Amino acid sequence: MTTNQINQDDINKAVWNACDTFRGVISADTYKDFILTMLFLKYISDIYKDEYNKLIEQYGDNPALIHAMMSKQRFVLPEGASFWDLYEKRYEAGNGERIDKALHALEEANGSKLKNVFQDISFNTDRLGQEKQKNDLLRHLLEDFGKDILNLSTERVGSLDIIGNAYEYLIKHFAAGSGATAGEYYTPPEVSTLLATVLEPVEGDQICDPCTGSGSLLLKCGAMVRKNTGSKKYALFGQEAIGSTWALAKMNMFLHGEDNHRIEWGDTIRNPLLLENKQQGKDSNSLLHFDVVTANPPFSLDKWGHDDASNDPYGRFHRGIPPKTKGDYAFILHMINTLKPGTGRMAVVVPHGVLFRASSEGKIRQQLIEENLLDTVIGLPEKLFFGTGIPAAILIFKKKKSDENVLFIDASREFKSGKNQNQLTPDNIQKIIDTYKDRETVEKYAYLASFDEIKENDFNLNIPRYVDTFEEEAEIDLVAVRAERIQLKNELQNLEVEMEGYLKELGYE
Repeated sequence: MTTNQINQDDINKAVWNACDTFRGVISADTYKDFILTMLFLKYISDIYKDEYNKLIEQYGDNPALIHAMMSKQRFVLPEGASFWDLYEKRYEAGNGERIDKALHALEEANGSKLKNVFQDISFNTDRLGQEKQKNDLLRHLLEDFGKDILNLSTERVGSLDIIGNAYEYLIKHFAAGSGATAGEYYTPPEVSTLLATVLEPVEGDQICDPCTGSGSLLLKCGAMVRKNTGSKKYALFGQEAIGSTWALAKMNMFLHGEDNHRIEWGDTIRNPLLLENKQQGKDSNSLLHFDVVTANPPFSLDKWGHDDASNDPYGRFHRGIPPKTKGDYAFILHMINTLKPGTGRMAVVVPHGVLFRASSEGKIRQQLIEENLLDTVIGLPEKLFFGTGIPAAILIFKKKKSDENVLFIDASREFKSGKNQNQLTPDNIQKIIDTYKDRETVEKYAYLASFDEIKENDFNLNIPRYVDTFEEEAEIDLVAVRAERIQLKNELQNLEVEMEGYLKELGYE
C-alpha cells in the first residue's frame, strides 16, 4: 500500500461526516438517498476522470480517439453530468435542479445499466427547504464529497471493496437509526454471513433474493462463491418492491463490482418479474428457477395480495392460500416454487409464528414437511434485526434431501448483548454452522427430529418442543441455609447491643 492510499476507516468516517450537512434539517431516512447517491456519483466520476487523464497522456493530440475510447468505459458521463461539473458550479443558484439533470443524463447515457435508477431520487425537493436553504445545503454536500479525503481515484482506493464497504457501512448506520423502516432494506451482516454459509453457493450457481432490499444478502452469496472457489462464474438475481430501495441495491451492486446482475423493480407476490423469456420481451407464465434462493422478507406483511392468490397464474399457492393479514407463507411458497428440481436450496428468515400458527398456515406447513422439503429450523436471538425486537428463525429448505429428518437448532441464547441491538459473534455463527453440518443432536442446543416425531407434534415446529433447554435449579441445602440464618441472627443481636452502648454514651437512654 502506498502512503497515498486511503484506508477503510478514513473513508467510512468521511462519508458519515458528510451527513452533518443534513442532520437537524431532515430525517436520516430522507437524506440517506442523497448521501448514497452522491457517493455513487463521486465514485464513477473519479474513475472516469482517472481514465480520461490517462488517455490524454497517451493520445493527447487525438481528441476524437479519446472521445471514442471514453464512450466504451464501464460508465459513460455526458458533459455536465460528472460530480466535478456540479462541484464547479456549486456557488450558482439551482444546485438541486442541476444535480437532477445530471443524474437523468447519466441514466440516458448508460442505457439499460442505469435505467430508472435515479427516478425516485430528487435533489430538487422542497423537503430541503426554500430555494436558498436548499442551494446552500447541496453546496455543502458537494464540498464534503469534494474534499481530498474522498478522492476515490483508482490509485488512492486500490481495491473496489473499500468503496463497496463504505456504502454498506452507510446503509448499516442508516438502518440502525431509522427504526421500523430499516427491516425493509437491510439484513444484519452476521445474519447474511450465516445464510450465505449454510447455503454453500458454488461456481455456476444462479442465486436469487426475491426481497432484495439493499442487495447485501446477494452480495454476501456472491462473495461466498469467490471465497470458496475463486470463481466469478455465478449470476445474481433479485426483485424489490420499493423504488428507492431497488435503486439503492443497483448502486450497491455496481460499487461491489457485481455489474452482471438482474434486479427487477416490482412486487414479488403480485407481479413476479423474474420470468422465463422475459429478457427477450416475450410473455411468459413460467417463473425462473434458481440453485440458491434466500430472503429476509417483511415479517407478517398485511395486504400481501391475498385477493388474487386463488387465481395465481404461476400456481404458487396450490398447497394452500396464506391468511389475508399475514404474508409470511406467501413469500415462502413463492421461493419454493422458484427452486431448481435437483440443486435447489433456500434459506428464509421468518417470525416464530410461522413455526406454529394453525389454520391455513398449519396445513401449508404440514404439506411442506410431508413433501420432505424442510431441512433445518434455526432459532435466532431476539433484537437481532433492525426495526424489530422480536426473535426470528431461519428455515432451510432443499429440493433433494439426504434423509427425512428435520434438524432443530436453538441458537437463541448465545449472542453478544447490545443496548439496542444484539449481535451474533463469529463464535456463535461458527457453532451454528458446525451443528448444521454435523446434523446431530447436541444436548440443550440441537435435535434431529424424525418425520414421525414431528407428526406426533401435529406438525408444530415450535423449537422448545424438540430442543430441551430446561436447566434444573441447584438443590437447596436447607441445613446450610438454617446455619447461615442463625449466624446472621447472632450478628444482628451483637450489633443491637453495640448500637445501644453508643446511644448511651451520647446521652440517649
